[in-house]
Amino acid sequence: MTNRSRSFRVPDKPSLDGIEAKWVDAWDESGVYHFDRTKSREDVFSIDTPPPTVSGSLHIGHVFSYTHTDTVARFQRMRGKSVFYPMGWDDNGLPTERRVQNYYGVRCDPSIGYDPDFAPPAKPDPKRQVPISRRNFIELCDRLTVEDEKVFEGIWRRLGLSVDWRHTYATIDDGSRAAAQRAFLRNLARGEAYMAEAPTLWDVTFRTAVAQAELEDRERPGAYHEITFHRDGGEPVRIETTRPELLAACVALVAHPEDERYQDLFGSTVRTPVFGVEVPVKAHRLADPEKGSGIAMICTFGDVTDVTWWRELQLPTRPIIGWDGRVVAEPPADVDSPEAREAYAALAGATVHTARERMVALLRDSGDLIGEPKPITHPVKFYEKGDKPLEIVTTRQWYIRNGGRDAEVRDALIGRGRDLTWYPAHMRTRYENWVEGLNGDWLISRQRFFGVPFPVWYPLDADGNPRYDDPILPDEAALPIDPSSDVPPGHTEDRRGEPDGFTGDPDVMDTWATSSLSPQIAAGWERDEDLFARVFPMDLRPQGQDIIRTWLFSTVVRSHFEHGSLPWYNTAISGWILDPDRKKMSKSKGNVVTPIDLLEKYSSDAIRYWAASGRLGTDTALDEGQMKVGRRLSIKILNASKFALSVAGEGALTGSGGADPAAVTEPLDRAMLAALADVVEDATAAFEGYDHTRALERTERFFWEFCDDYLELVKARAYDAESTAGASARSALLIALSALHRLFAPFVPFVADEVWSWWQEESVHAAAWPDAAEFRTAAGNGDPAVLTAASEVLRAVRKAKSEAKLSMRAEVERVVVRGKNVESARLSRGDIAAAGRAADLDFQASDEAELRVEVTLPEPAE
Repeated sequence: MTNRSRSFRVPDKPSLDGIEAKWVDAWDESGVYHFDRTKSREDVFSIDTPPPTVSGSLHIGHVFSYTHTDTVARFQRMRGKSVFYPMGWDDNGLPTERRVQNYYGVRCDPSIGYDPDFAPPAKPDPKRQVPISRRNFIELCDRLTVEDEKVFEGIWRRLGLSVDWRHTYATIDDGSRAAAQRAFLRNLARGEAYMAEAPTLWDVTFRTAVAQAELEDRERPGAYHEITFHRDGGEPVRIETTRPELLAACVALVAHPEDERYQDLFGSTVRTPVFGVEVPVKAHRLADPEKGSGIAMICTFGDVTDVTWWRELQLPTRPIIGWDGRVVAEPPADVDSPEAREAYAALAGATVHTARERMVALLRDSGDLIGEPKPITHPVKFYEKGDKPLEIVTTRQWYIRNGGRDAEVRDALIGRGRDLTWYPAHMRTRYENWVEGLNGDWLISRQRFFGVPFPVWYPLDADGNPRYDDPILPDEAALPIDPSSDVPPGHTEDRRGEPDGFTGDPDVMDTWATSSLSPQIAAGWERDEDLFARVFPMDLRPQGQDIIRTWLFSTVVRSHFEHGSLPWYNTAISGWILDPDRKKMSKSKGNVVTPIDLLEKYSSDAIRYWAASGRLGTDTALDEGQMKVGRRLSIKILNASKFALSVAGEGALTGSGGADPAAVTEPLDRAMLAALADVVEDATAAFEGYDHTRALERTERFFWEFCDDYLELVKARAYDAESTAGASARSALLIALSALHRLFAPFVPFVADEVWSWWQEESVHAAAWPDAAEFRTAAGNGDPAVLTAASEVLRAVRKAKSEAKLSMRAEVERVVVRGKNVESARLSRGDIAAAGRAADLDFQASDEAELRVEVTLPEPAE
């Protein structure tokens, strides 16, 4: 130990009140969590901290998982590592836009000019949002996220995260935008990024493209509609569909190639009901003979299977759903008869729901609806943040290759996942299942406003049409740029939007396209090369299991392409927080709990205790009972430390601020230190395996036994100021206390630093993690069985007094101890007699495996 102390500063009444504010300020002033960038890479432990989405409030799930990471950071720091532990804010993207819209009562309209004097409504009305320019809207986004970040930081500090607050970033700041744009330009140069016009999953509410990783299935009511397609000279063909409103978009019928019912139809054509459009009958392996009638209509586009059929069967396109989710005004070219156009006119402009009702009425009138629709419940794809089912529309979008269409890339990314060390190990399976199940590349463009713009302009031809195949790109030195306001090289602003001029790419990057670069952004990639060399690849990526498919995978993709390596060596995956009904907590379900009330009610250390009790990868229920246990533990640490220090006294300290191991001579003291050495060894191994829960459990169990048994056993002897036996107890007490304060430091940092400060000078978080070897040396030939046996006898004596309803201070006439391990108990004879107030102790060897203790109490007075 390097700390120096000459006197104890123990308060008269230790309390948890005000402890967080006291130590947050002290840690800030001391810089105890500051990253030392003079350390070489082998002496650094770097963490790719998840940047929380700044669009509302933190919830208890954040507290849960971030506490896990913080215990690791604190452990590694005490192990002598310089810990690079930054904090980021994921502040761009749709969640922030929605919050700004509702908070200020505005909506973005890019067609409106910038108003430098704009002020949001004094009384915002989310239902009557004021349209404003994109630039005005982004300014409001910037303003609100700054305020939200302050609130988030305050909660993180209150929780005791040992973040170096000098190292923060936001995914929309200049450094992040430059990094995201630089990475994109390099992806583009290497052919990993590309633009394509293709069927795209589309959210009609937000009018933006959605990536595969952002989908979720939700059970929704629907109905099967049995309708007839006609063929010349043959029986009508019956199909069943849940989307009759897309009949005008039908381009083919499809059945399984081995389905005997339709062999004579393959290669022929049929006519659609109502619209009379001739479409081919095709064979494809994805058609399910067991579903409905076994033959289905292919529409452009009803679902992702339609896209696969359309692509692989090389079918035409007849889209009828627009970006707003309504049926477009003009019918497809082949819907050309007067009757067909009249029928289509009944659908034009209608929402999907209304169009379905009208189409069913048309089919019923034409006699092509067989029976009535059959109600069903089926999974429907939604954008994870959306409220309406997704549609599939044809749009021009940016993509990054991710193995969805390239077996070589897919295999390489699976290999990266196998090179990564996963905690728990089974989470790797989720990664591999996701990569193997990809059916397309990563769509990274979004038709939104508050995000990182694509650093691309397009020259316009003589008619003012963009030449997408000849983009204008900036020099990397100019990044970050915004093509909507910045001018490309060789052009002037007056040529924007003019024939033979230019136009900027109007889209922004998916928020994951920036977050996937969090290791590079935090590490100063091509901005601070010295820092980058000391921290990258990072040691740890902690995160939730639900974003393995998004954040973890996309980060691996970007690092694989840019650096030819993994972005980190290890990943720790937290489980979900469940509400009292054992349901996952999420904002969309409205069952989240914000942490501030719990922090104030139980203390930060108590909440951290509850969080640390949850293992990686294991779902954990919100349990206030466990928080109460954490508070009780925190108070016990205060009180037990005060008691132990008062018993040991300052005289037991050496010049280094610790106790002299050579002074520990008694068997019971050595036994306690031997047991403590086992605890330190187990806790260290647990932390090295990212099992913080095991480390806490071992430490806590020993602590309660130390308080309940050892302290009581040695208390009388420790007060003996003259004997070597008394000196042994006092030295053992201080050695154990030093270890326990450090063992608890990652879990309950406020209490740990409070009790440490009573007798040490520097922060416990700057102290060295305890080394089992130092306690084994102090223990000498100590045997933990001695402490176990003595504790067992003492508990038996207490039980007898309790059952007799006597005070623990009551005298005991006689105690007889029998068993194979009786000699272990005999070594603590004096301590047992003093703690149990036993006048006579008799130790009798026997063949009994367990100790048997007989207690004789004095006869009650008449």
